[in-house]
Amino acid sequence: MAVSIGNVCIDTNDLKKASKFWQEVTGYTVSSSDESTMYFEAPQKDAVGFSLQLVPEKLEGKNRLHLDLFTGDLEGETKRAKSLGATEVASYDGWVVLKDLDGNEFCICAS
Repeated sequence: MAVSIGNVCIDTNDLKKASKFWQEVTGYTVSSSDESTMYFEAPQKDAVGFSLQLVPEKLEGKNRLHLDLFTGDLEGETKRAKSLGATEVASYDGWVVLKDLDGNEFCICAS
């Protein structure tokens, strides 16, 4: 059997705010949505999509899965993400760990 990752889902407590944040961070566009879920796709449709799912519970502890976003401008993209509301958790040689508006961790990595 062969499988492929078609989507990565991120939980949120505020679908509208999370949607704006993640659209601006990734440049992805909304492909479909309803009252509790929003799906995003890459502008060229050449990468795995992601979705936001509205959940009632708050994040507790460190999330067990996170996104690694690759860039040729680590410093610039980190500053941009922080200007959009991300908070820095840690910085290493070649990547920075951040939290989104809901506290979900993600990394910006030098490509």
